[in-house]
Amino acid sequence: MIEVKNVSLIINKYKILANVSLEIKEGEAVGLVGANGSGKTMLMKCICGFNTMFTGEIKVNGKRIGKDMEFPEKTGIIIETPGFIPYMSGYENLKLLSGSGSKISKEQIYYYMNLAGLDPENKKNVKKYSLGMRQRLGLAQALMEDPDILILDEPFNGIDKKMLLKMRDIFVGEKSKGKTILMASHNEKDIEYICDRKYEIDEGAIVPSSGDCSKSMQHS
Repeated sequence: MIEVKNVSLIINKYKILANVSLEIKEGEAVGLVGANGSGKTMLMKCICGFNTMFTGEIKVNGKRIGKDMEFPEKTGIIIETPGFIPYMSGYENLKLLSGSGSKISKEQIYYYMNLAGLDPENKKNVKKYSLGMRQRLGLAQALMEDPDILILDEPFNGIDKKMLLKMRDIFVGEKSKGKTILMASHNEKDIEYICDRKYEIDEGAIVPSSGDCSKSMQHS
């Protein structure tokens, strides 16, 4: 489903990614682990087509990013803090975004907002949302078009423990439906709970110790 072959990226003479290769099969959940600044987020941005200045090749579902298509199709994305129009409500933001792609009903938006622990009837502008509320709205956005692929960069930022446990189970549920997931988290317990295997990145390169996750399906 996702193929990254010999991808390198240099920005302002700094090597951000160094000959990265990885493969994620359809229906797999794969984790990315590494310290801040290791290259996790930039690799995800390249896979999503947000940065196409890399050398090497990235394919999603057989199509090359930056060549055959600008952005991967049927992909739900959370990268960094989700950006929304600040003077609109959560529902209004999602309604606007749903109009830019496939048409989504009001009922579907309500369902995914409720799933993410948000009240779709709340008229509060997004600029008044907490970091956790923005993150949950980003989750609703990522899921509402029923994507085949989820690319999730630190999806639990600002999330309280109760919602974190719920979100973990949501992603496990999405994997059980056959969705392909690439997720980065600073908390290895998140990776172990959700992912089948992991890649470790250090200074923009894949570390040889990358491999299967030690699966533990107990809440932590």
